[in-house]
Order: sequence, then structure tokens, then C-alpha cells
Amino acid sequence: MSDQQHGPYGQRYGSYEDPAYDNGAYGGDAYGQGQGGHFQGGHPQAPYAGTQDPYAQGQYAQGQYAHAQGPYANGQDPYADPYAQHRAPYAQPQTQTWDGATWETEAGQPAHAPAAAETTHVPAQPAAAQPAAQEPARRAAADDDLSHLAPNQRARALGHSPIIPPGFQPAALTAGLAVLLALAAPLPRVFPAVVVAVLQAVTAAGWFRLNGMWPARQGIALAFLSGLVTDVALLVTDREAAPVVGIGTLGVWCLLVLVLQLRNRSSADERMYALTAGLTSSALAVLAAGHLAAEPHATVTGAVAVAVAVLARALPLPGPVSVVLALLAATGAGIAAGQFGGDGAAGAVLGFAAGGCALIGLRVASYDYPSRFVHLTAGVALPLALAAPAVYVLGRTLG
Repeated sequence: MSDQQHGPYGQRYGSYEDPAYDNGAYGGDAYGQGQGGHFQGGHPQAPYAGTQDPYAQGQYAQGQYAHAQGPYANGQDPYADPYAQHRAPYAQPQTQTWDGATWETEAGQPAHAPAAAETTHVPAQPAAAQPAAQEPARRAAADDDLSHLAPNQRARALGHSPIIPPGFQPAALTAGLAVLLALAAPLPRVFPAVVVAVLQAVTAAGWFRLNGMWPARQGIALAFLSGLVTDVALLVTDREAAPVVGIGTLGVWCLLVLVLQLRNRSSADERMYALTAGLTSSALAVLAAGHLAAEPHATVTGAVAVAVAVLARALPLPGPVSVVLALLAATGAGIAAGQFGGDGAAGAVLGFAAGGCALIGLRVASYDYPSRFVHLTAGVALPLALAAPAVYVLGRTLG
């Protein structure tokens, strides 16, 4: 035996009889015979024994990596496009629809692209894009929240029309005041003067409040005083002198209103508003005295026509229908009242004119989000006050 067999290392490397190798403690060698890494018969073969090339015989495919699913298994390129075989159906843009939305896929996008979009966060749609069916529900909720407000305040908050008709209660008060005037007209002039004075006071207060000026005690008192002065002047003069009395009173009161506003320390705009409101209120108070200056039968006919017109206008009917009905009712009331006063057909003309003036007064009192106080003052007085000039002129012309 040579030194390689009997030297200090000969026993270990010469015969390869180390039990560790025999028992496979060092694991298999990929370059052996490929039997789980154990040497057969305790005599392993050299990795490149002879001229055999482990790659030539495909020992990788038969040995430890025979069943491996590596990146190169079956000769596939790991960098190849995994969607190459599915790319053909998406060569052209396609349109897909789901959940009410339409998506157009780009060329080469996979079929599950919309599903990925569904998992992303989609911002909420704006209020303008929400279904129109939700609008009535939101409006009803807003109305419920504002139910504690007055009708004019609720209309202003919701942005509704600034035209709000006074309603049935002011119409009933107007009708009651007109009936009192009609009953007092045939009596001595002092009796209708009392009713006219009440009408003038309500007119002055209502006009200032309708223009948004409250409190305006000096202006209201001055306008009401113009009406009282006119009434007194009419009581001490003949009916034919009524135009002169009215014009003279208006001239004097215009001067008084101007002097009053000279003492006003407010801004220029506020002084202008106060000046116009004072002049207009005084003029309306003077015009309301026309019922006292008119002939008694004309006052009766006009008052009845105004009462019927405002009641008909307060009925819950469409606007044009309500206006036509109110004018027809006023005309019929004029005819009926004219029969008792001996006016005949003239009563129809007087009733129609008085009813038309009453509707104009209602329209004016309905403007600019009026409050309940406006409805119960201007809404009550303006229909009857604006009818006074027509009653006076037509009463003298047709009588």
C-alpha cells in the first residue's frame, strides 16, 4: 500500500471508508448518480469521471431538479409578457358598462381593468349630478326645518317669489271696513268721516311698513294728520270743492315733509327713502278722503264692489282665473248695488273700476316679502284707499 493509503491522511482520503460518507451525512452530490444524494456501495464516482458531461446527458432534468418549476422550466422566458396570449381580444378599444357607468378600455388593457377601478376610491358626485328625484325630498326637508318661521321669512329663506298675496284674513277685514263705509255713506257726513279716518290711519302705517321703515312715528303721524285735515276741510265745504281741498292739503304737506327731513341726520339714501315714503303716504291718506267727497250712492256701490273683489281674489284659485273672477264679481256687485241706488248700467262701470283699483292695491301690498303686519295694514287699507279716486270721479261723471 502506498503512502497515500497509509499516511496520516490515507485512511480518510484513500479508501473513502469514512462512515460519515457511507451514511450520507454530508448530503447528496448533484454531480453524482442523482439518487437522492447517497453514494451507492460506498464508492462514489468523481464529478467528471471519464469524459461524461452532466449537462450533456441532462442529469439536471433527471436528478435533484427534475421536477423543479423554475423560471426556465419548459423553456419559457421569465421576462416574456404574461398577457401576450390574452392581448389579441384587447387590440382595439372596447366599451364596457357596469353600475350605470361607461368605461372605454385602452388597447392592451386586461379584462379586469374595470374591477380594479371599482376598488379605488371614487369621489362623491356633486349635488348637480344627483338624480332629480331627490330634489323634492330635500325641498320637503328644508320646508320642515323652516316651518317655525313666518310665511314671509320662510319665502325669503327659500328664495321664493317676493310676491305673497295677503290672504283671506286681510281680505275679510277689508270687506268689513267696506261694508261699514257703505252703511255709513247715506248717513250724515260725520259718520262716514269716522270710517274714512280709520282707513287713513291704517293706510299711513301700512305704507311706511311696506317700504321697510319701522318705526317711523313722525312720518306716520304726519301722513295721518294730512288725512284728518282733509276730512275736516271736506266737512266744512261743499262736495264740489273736494279737488281744491285735496290739492291744497297735499301742497302744504309736501312742504312739511321736506322740513321734517331737513332735520334728519341719517345718510343721504335714508333721507331720500324717508322723503318719498312720507310724500306717498300723505298722498294716499288724502286720496282716501275721496270716499267722503263722493256722492253717497257712488260710495255705496264702490265699497260693495271692493268688498266682493277682495274676497274673490283671496280664493285658492290660479292667478289669472282669480283675477278674472274678482273683476266679474266686482262688476256684478256694482250692478246689484246700482239697482238700489238708481244708477242702473253705470253701477257696472263703477263696480268694475273700483274692483280693478282694489286688485292693484292688493298687488302693491303683496310685494317685497311683506310681513304679517304689512298684510294687516297695507293689505287691508290699500284696496279701499286706491278705489276712492275712481269712486269720486265716476260717481260725479256717471251720476
